[in-house]
Amino acid sequence: MTPIVLGAVAAHFGRDLDRSVAKVLGIVEAARRDGVALLVLPHACLGGYIGDLRDPDLTELPPPVDVDGHELGSIAAAAGDMTVCLGLTEGAQGGRLHNTAVCLTGDGVLGVHRKVHQPVGEAQAFVPGDRFAAFDTPVGRMGMLIDYDKTFPESARTLALDGAHVVATLSAWPASITDRASQLPADRQSRLFDLYDAARAAENQVVVVSANQTGVMGSLRFLGQAKVVGPGGEVLATTRSKGGVATVTMDIAAEIARARRVLDHLRERREDTYRVGVETADPSGADRMMT
Repeated sequence: MTPIVLGAVAAHFGRDLDRSVAKVLGIVEAARRDGVALLVLPHACLGGYIGDLRDPDLTELPPPVDVDGHELGSIAAAAGDMTVCLGLTEGAQGGRLHNTAVCLTGDGVLGVHRKVHQPVGEAQAFVPGDRFAAFDTPVGRMGMLIDYDKTFPESARTLALDGAHVVATLSAWPASITDRASQLPADRQSRLFDLYDAARAAENQVVVVSANQTGVMGSLRFLGQAKVVGPGGEVLATTRSKGGVATVTMDIAAEIARARRVLDHLRERREDTYRVGVETADPSGADRMMT
């Protein structure tokens, strides 16, 4: 492949779905003019996120968006030959909701990921997804994660083993809700957000394109910190805590080949030595095996 421009967005998106769509369209159109080939927007950029993680107000949830509906249709038309990843709330069976990420171009939807890992009280409002899968795009094979998913190494590793060279992480990731620092760069969640991006890229030797919300929704203050991370774990561009688009021009295949030239983490795994389950400490003091 020839070098292409990768872009990760940090921006605030509220509850008004029409305004969210209009804002996304503006960002997409500007990115196309700038020659961006892959644009990753934050999670919940269509209709916003919940306002409280511990006890979400179930009467004030984000509006559901149909993956086959007109909102994504208009964004696909604006995307043209650009690959765009964005997050939304999707309706599920029984009137429940999914946290969903969609990847699309002007030709339509290429991939859908429904958030698997749910923090704190999010399960009160959303149904979890049940899989991680890579898919083919004009910029190469890639996969998606939604915020808390990237805390778990198995998530990105599953995508890498499925052939993904790019992992798009779409987040509505807030500052700590229990021990918030006075300034965002000093917040423990700010440190963890950056750490997970770098670790998931380095351990799998893939490119991570990480987008996040900014601003405030209810009791949550989002971190921003959109970035592009190379396959060695190096941060190549970042918005820090401000809004904007972090962009990098990169030959993805060449960079991954260079990272794996001597040490190839996926090929050198020793699956025969890994436990199927995870050993945890039982509250009573006796160990047990979780499978």
